[in-house]
Amino acid sequence: MPQVVSFGAHIADALGWPFTAVPEGQHLAFLEKIKFTVAGTAAAPSVNLAKLGVDVATVGRVGDDAIGEFIRTTMAGFGVDTTHLVTDPELQTSSSLLPIRRDGSRPALHVIGANAGLCEDDVPWDVVERAQVFHMGGAFVLPGIDGEPMERILRRVKEMGLTTTCDFLMSPRPDALDVIGPSLPYIDYLMPNIEEAGWLCGTEDRRQIIATLHERGAGCTVLTMGGEGVSVARNGEAEQVYPAYAIDVVDTTGCGDAFTSGFISGLLDGLSLEECAERGLACGSLVATGLGSDAGIENLEQVEHFRTNHPRAL
Repeated sequence: MPQVVSFGAHIADALGWPFTAVPEGQHLAFLEKIKFTVAGTAAAPSVNLAKLGVDVATVGRVGDDAIGEFIRTTMAGFGVDTTHLVTDPELQTSSSLLPIRRDGSRPALHVIGANAGLCEDDVPWDVVERAQVFHMGGAFVLPGIDGEPMERILRRVKEMGLTTTCDFLMSPRPDALDVIGPSLPYIDYLMPNIEEAGWLCGTEDRRQIIATLHERGAGCTVLTMGGEGVSVARNGEAEQVYPAYAIDVVDTTGCGDAFTSGFISGLLDGLSLEECAERGLACGSLVATGLGSDAGIENLEQVEHFRTNHPRAL
């Protein structure tokens, strides 16, 4: 049975590198690479967890189309249990176009697609009750889950005794804290990036962000900060900041999802909170050295060697 159930957003990414500008009219511009990958804040962590040797079941929706079949077969090829990946009969598979700049940053063009059809009834409770960790990936792009359904799901998961983790996929919206606030008491590890956390709380002050999320009931804030590392703070305890690793960035796509997988893997292995954060940083750093969400990570031995031997950013 799976150790982790990863529930939420499943996306296919089409990435082009290096992107400089959109050509005028119908002119042609050349790229060095175009790549198709499995992405999304539930799907990408599932792939990386499987690479790390974790038994993981992915739960979400894809369309009845070639893109959905790509997601299903690719994830299964990495060893992910896709039994509970629902085929939506009406909506296309969620997809993104990502033109990647040479510094690793990128805009995103997105079709929400079948992620909009995901609903509370899609949770395989018989599988969840035998797992150890439930990951909610994709708050704010799951209209059938956001709000009251998410609260009910996470409350029930906690009543079953599982550890819960949660990541976002969001843009600024005025009702963000109202949408996710009721769910926060049932989230053990809240894992957005610092920009998303700022949008959620309406401030760029990290201490205020942490205080707000703790006041709302989050068990532990885990705020990824790109080249500045990660901020970790248990509710009621002081914040700890762990530095990033020194790398040459190719593409930042999927780095947060990779961090999530490393952190969850550490929890399952009984590592300390610091070691979980460092394993997460190692996974995120490795993904950033290649193109797409599935780059960089090979296996747990490689990640641990990187974690214990690679220099940190100054």
